[in-house]
Amino acid sequence: MSDPIAAARADGRTLLSEVESKQLLHDAGVRVTQARLATSAEEAAAQAEEIGFPIVLKVISPDIAHKSDVGGVVLGLADADAVRAGYDSMMAAVRAAATDATIEGASVQQQAAPGTEVIIGTTTDPQFGPVMMFGLGGVLVEVMKDVAFRIIPIEPRDARQMVREIQGYRVLEGVRGQPPADIEALEAMILQVSEFVAEHPEIAELDLNPVLAYADGAIAVDARVVLAEPEAVEAGG
Repeated sequence: MSDPIAAARADGRTLLSEVESKQLLHDAGVRVTQARLATSAEEAAAQAEEIGFPIVLKVISPDIAHKSDVGGVVLGLADADAVRAGYDSMMAAVRAAATDATIEGASVQQQAAPGTEVIIGTTTDPQFGPVMMFGLGGVLVEVMKDVAFRIIPIEPRDARQMVREIQGYRVLEGVRGQPPADIEALEAMILQVSEFVAEHPEIAELDLNPVLAYADGAIAVDARVVLAEPEAVEAGG
């Protein structure tokens, strides 16, 4: 596989696709759902057969930030025929809703089992540099703003504190019959992401949202990596 960062730089892009972002993180040891790029319904079906069902399709476009808003996500595809039909219907919906968007294809990935949604991410502060973020994920992070921050690099105690200081920690402990989340797995993922970003100063932003936390592990089902402008990386080091 080619280097996603080098490929983006060669194309003059700062935003990596979901497929590229997940490849980077997988290579760094972060647990993510496998994602492959398909540029036709037939290719999507073939990729799905290799990955395993049920399948999720997500549109890949540098111009579309919120895929669901334009019909760019299709869930629960149970066989190859459903993937073919889902690919064609998704592309038609996206082209109708985002007429000027460049569409590169679709991300084909196995649908993960439901879990407690959290966000693990990083941003670059003008004063402090790379900063780690953790909180409840999905739409909750936008509504509740219940997040914890630390300056990168972080230590194991920082990861422990971040998980426990959000108000939503009670959700992770298990509520209304839900099993408690695997806190150690979340802490480990926070540390992995911190180490990865510390080793890659060219990364300006990184979002894993959502990460699905289970009773025995955690997995990121969506990933977004944004590179700093080349001159910013050079100025920083």
